[in-house]
Amino acid sequence: MPRVLWKGAISFGLVNIPVGLYPAEKRKELSFSMLDKRDLAPVGYKRVNKETGKEVPWERVVKGYEYEKDKYVVLSDEDFRRANVEATQTVDIVGFVDAAQIEPIYFETPYYLAPLKRGEKGYVLLRDTLRRSGKAGVANVVIRTRAHIALVAPAEHALALIVLRYADEIRPVDELGLDESLKNAKPSPKEFDMALRLVGGMSEKWDPKRYRDTYREDILARVEAKVKAGQTEEITEPEAKERPSKGAEVIDLMALLKRSVEEKGRGRAAPAGHRRSTGARKRALRGAHKANGAERHRRHASASR
Repeated sequence: MPRVLWKGAISFGLVNIPVGLYPAEKRKELSFSMLDKRDLAPVGYKRVNKETGKEVPWERVVKGYEYEKDKYVVLSDEDFRRANVEATQTVDIVGFVDAAQIEPIYFETPYYLAPLKRGEKGYVLLRDTLRRSGKAGVANVVIRTRAHIALVAPAEHALALIVLRYADEIRPVDELGLDESLKNAKPSPKEFDMALRLVGGMSEKWDPKRYRDTYREDILARVEAKVKAGQTEEITEPEAKERPSKGAEVIDLMALLKRSVEEKGRGRAAPAGHRRSTGARKRALRGAHKANGAERHRRHASASR
């Protein structure tokens, strides 16, 4: 079970439901180390006192707000709590909306809400009421040191809290200047018809398990290839001539749409073979790393002389 980030209550009307806030996001980003190009030694960063130049350990670091030039007010976790005790302990539902009305561009970070002791009945009541009504709660909540607007909505057996962006955090579309650049772009009725057929042929029920981060796998495959080729310390330079972006120029939109519909109708064969699992790739990398160890030590020794 993930670590609870926050304990408080959901409040709507006169009802309070004790809950805990948990992360719903599980990031799987690749971790890269920064290296010195000269000898490939890892590069480290230190927190230093700007007055003395000496390193400052984490336990001696505090938050401060600069209220005048070079003058600070120190703020602890208790100060953030005392600023508004109720706000830091409450998911305050201020209204209910149809979730479908909220444009995806406003969605930011998902969390789970789980009931605490004596909060189970109210939790189930709110969850099932939202599900039956097709509504989502719009709430104010403080997470860490920042106030957010968020949605409270059913998520399988749980309630999810989805942090939203404020309206003034979204750039206006007008900044793109699309009115001028698109005023002469007028697809024909036949192109619309063909595009609708293509969309219809590709329409399916949403299943998030069908999708995965294939670029992460591609990066790991690239790493594995360089290890096997003994190129672990070789800096790959860009190609002399960049390849044109896929789809950068459309010569005949109608022909491409028609071909897409035909290929979708025939069904495309699955690619031959399959990707190696991440576990197998890591095992291969560990084996190849040993073979490259001697070369790495030789490089470091040469750089230090």
